[in-house]
Amino acid sequence: MNGDLRDLFHQLNNQLGIVLAHAELLEARADDDAGRARAAQVVAGVLAAMGTAREIRQRSVAEEV
Repeated sequence: MNGDLRDLFHQLNNQLGIVLAHAELLEARADDDAGRARAAQVVAGVLAAMGTAREIRQRSVAEEV
């Protein structure tokens, strides 16, 4: 994988990590069940996006070999 693509994956993971941290804070500080559920959906979505990014990165590395 070239350096530019590796840098982009790194930036993407950093940004997703920031979103995840904020969503977890919102979930912890939510005043009601509905707020916690919405924040939990964001957490789940970010975790899925991180997994997808990891899979794309792994596949791009595998294709180079």
